[in-house]
Amino acid sequence: MAKSKSAYFCQSCGYESPKWLGQCPSCRQWNTFVEEMVSTGASRVPEWRSTTVGSAKRQNKAAIIHEIVYSAEQRIITPDKELNRVLGGGIVPGSLVLIGGEPGIGKSTLMLQLALSLPKTKVLYISGEESEQQIKMRAERLSQQSRAECYILTETSIQNIFKQAEAVRPDIVVIDSIQTLHSQQIESAPGSVSQVRECTAELLRYAKESNVPVFIVGHITKDGSIAGPKVLEHM
Repeated sequence: MAKSKSAYFCQSCGYESPKWLGQCPSCRQWNTFVEEMVSTGASRVPEWRSTTVGSAKRQNKAAIIHEIVYSAEQRIITPDKELNRVLGGGIVPGSLVLIGGEPGIGKSTLMLQLALSLPKTKVLYISGEESEQQIKMRAERLSQQSRAECYILTETSIQNIFKQAEAVRPDIVVIDSIQTLHSQQIESAPGSVSQVRECTAELLRYAKESNVPVFIVGHITKDGSIAGPKVLEHM
């Protein structure tokens, strides 16, 4: 059984310390350390895999470089040419993409437009900030007559999100936003360093092992940086 302990995290860069420090030795910022509860336990099963029944973990083996067979990735091409250009020619399967922007700039609208513009792609749109009715109203304002398979889920628990992902089996997952998610394994509040790191790590693992691209929405502060810990940008 996992035991809980407390640690101090720098809210600017994510540096961890067993005790409180006035100045962060990593980013040199003052008074940025906050105590958070973290859980320990070496045998803990990854969140998304613990909700999947009968899934076999892929075994990675070392291979000689000249024996590796290369094939071009089959990217998901969107109707937005500019979005395709920014993504290097389309959405790469198994990728994790961070969408950042100031509040009200249109991050959620952009992601909803993407979800509604792919008629042959199943999209799971997860919102921790708005209700299903609010998302439906925005979809109607966009005036997009789409037959896309866009599933809406209003949830903040990472455990419940992976259960729904296993049931829906989407081709693309959209998280709006990462600062609202929380894991039951971590006792700190949503948006904290440990919560953002844990949830992002599980989403990254899910994307790589299931080959499903994941879009994560992150807020930007007035000075132009991603709100919350810098660990999100680094990951």
